[in-house]
Amino acid sequence: MLPTELVKLPVLMQRTSGSPEVRIGLIDGPVFTQHADLVQGQLMEIGGRNKASCTQTDSGACLHGTFVAGILAARRTSSAPAICPNCTLLIRPIFSEATFGREHMPSAMPQELATAIFDCINAGARVINLSLALARPSTRGEKVLDEAFTQALKQGVLIVAAAGNQGTLGGSVITRHPWVIPVVACDLRGRPINESNLGGSIGMRGLSAPGENITSLGSGGQAITLSGTSMAVPFVTGAIALLWSEFPDATVAQIKLAIMRQPQTFRQGSFMQGGFLSTRSYGPRRASIVPPLLDAEAAYQMLSAMSTRRQTA
Repeated sequence: MLPTELVKLPVLMQRTSGSPEVRIGLIDGPVFTQHADLVQGQLMEIGGRNKASCTQTDSGACLHGTFVAGILAARRTSSAPAICPNCTLLIRPIFSEATFGREHMPSAMPQELATAIFDCINAGARVINLSLALARPSTRGEKVLDEAFTQALKQGVLIVAAAGNQGTLGGSVITRHPWVIPVVACDLRGRPINESNLGGSIGMRGLSAPGENITSLGSGGQAITLSGTSMAVPFVTGAIALLWSEFPDATVAQIKLAIMRQPQTFRQGSFMQGGFLSTRSYGPRRASIVPPLLDAEAAYQMLSAMSTRRQTA
């Protein structure tokens, strides 16, 4: 079984390769944009003190950024999952090639991450991919980051983030924020891998996606295989981008309801603001620390039903 088959992406991928109007914010390492499987893609470099293109193709930062970019935006004939090659990928580098190690779960300072999120929002991102963790969180840094997430909420920009690879029970300032969709890495049987973090907020508001032995683009031109929650995040991000490409008139609330497989009913006390859901809880609460598996086809069917109801209303 292919990773895309586990989360029922192939049928949606046959329907669309994505729309350039749907912009994905990739906050990660620089990307080897000269890779043969990326060079024809819809790639756009945006701000940041680190260069968006690799200067050292053997650096860990370049490897990580290129790998995640391949899952999202490589051409469909590549060895990568290549979920939405026709969507616009906004490359916002946050990891320095000079200081990034070989770890598969990179970390960023809260203030730097908040700035990168604002840059992606200002560049028109509809969904932002965070295959990273926080380094040295502080009260001040967490406040700034919380402001960035709140701005994403106000602007209707979805945030998809890695649950983390420490194999612990708990969460972080990222995964605990009500607007963030945390992603757990699972194997091809749908079971969480040992390294993936789990927790109450992760189980309640998150999803599981393939994260074991994922093959994508290497920064040296070759294909490589990696595991971890960093690799699982772009499956959810890519599915969201394809759904928005197929249903361009869908609100952010409808996209999030569909991807989370929540019925369009709300508990007392939840409400809508400006076309998107508030940060208050909605839909039935989940009790498990393990989130459900992404089901891209079920999300498509839910959005299709919503679209039919709008047209016949």
